[in-house]
Amino acid sequence: MKKTLLALAMATSGLIAIPAFAQDSNSSSTAANGNYQPYQPVGSGNWFINGSVGQGHVATGPYDDHPTTYGLNGGYRWKVGQDMGLGLEVGYNDQGNYTLKNVFNSQPVNQTSERNDLRGWTAGVNGKIDIWQGLYVSGRAGVYGWKGHGYDNDTLNRHHLNDTSWYGGAGVGYDFNQHFSLGLTYDYFDAKKSGVDLSTDTASLTAEYRF
Repeated sequence: MKKTLLALAMATSGLIAIPAFAQDSNSSSTAANGNYQPYQPVGSGNWFINGSVGQGHVATGPYDDHPTTYGLNGGYRWKVGQDMGLGLEVGYNDQGNYTLKNVFNSQPVNQTSERNDLRGWTAGVNGKIDIWQGLYVSGRAGVYGWKGHGYDNDTLNRHHLNDTSWYGGAGVGYDFNQHFSLGLTYDYFDAKKSGVDLSTDTASLTAEYRF
């Protein structure tokens, strides 16, 4: 997890160091903030799609693992202020397969053919605020419909579960132009039922394209 976070932090530092692209005479006084350019009137909007890959962290009950995670998300975002956008989103994420830890020494135990995993659909709201020449902060939250396989904390009985809960996250990134951006995000996906806790927090690198 530490290595992944360090790599993502270095990637962000490189993005921040990239100078803003030169702009033509009609927009030379505007900030290179991509999605929230002054020439886009307040009230306008655009469709977007983004994908992410990262590393999760689950350390509850019989689990202590850092699986690779994936996510795909899309929606529509409105410009509600000179440097602010708010939107709606839907998506799907795969929080990876978990390794059971040995209850005696906290080391991983041998894997079996049975999966211990978490996957689900999201639907919610999102927002972006340009804070300086293309550098932005973002946030999102909503409903999480999930499915998972896992063991409960007490009897170590295995369950196949599905339920509806919530997710939330925040991030920082850079808009290279009005269509494309890269960012780092932190998300939490709540998934608890029948004594099984598959809740996962995830650090990801996210790329977004706006139409």
